[in-house]
Amino acid sequence: MRRYDDPVEVRRGWVEGPGHRGPADRVEGPEQFLWHGRLWKVRAVLAHWVETGPWWQAPGVQAVIGTDDPEPAQTGQAGRAGGDLLVERELWRVEAGRGGGHQDTDTGTDTGTGGVFDLAFDWSGGHWQLVGCVD
Repeated sequence: MRRYDDPVEVRRGWVEGPGHRGPADRVEGPEQFLWHGRLWKVRAVLAHWVETGPWWQAPGVQAVIGTDDPEPAQTGQAGRAGGDLLVERELWRVEAGRGGGHQDTDTGTDTGTGGVFDLAFDWSGGHWQLVGCVD
């Protein structure tokens, strides 16, 4: 998987959830996203999880647990002064395609350009990013 840190615009809606066994498995999540001027339509959600920020790198935590470094790490939002120790981001691994392909007559699916993408929603900043892609 290639790693990215690209901002994307996301439109939320009802999409097939992990395991997509039928209409009852639909979840509210990213339905479409705009990346580098191209619109991608989510075909299915493959996985969904929440990650916390590196709270252990915050200066306040370093002071409590001790460190061998003369200056504590100042990385990410958890490292800034007064930063939230519980910074979270919601990750969605989705299968998405740009369309423009033809319908497969046997399966009824779009055969256009597609791939698997990791989209992250940062709750503290309220923005979406594309963080990984396999195409």
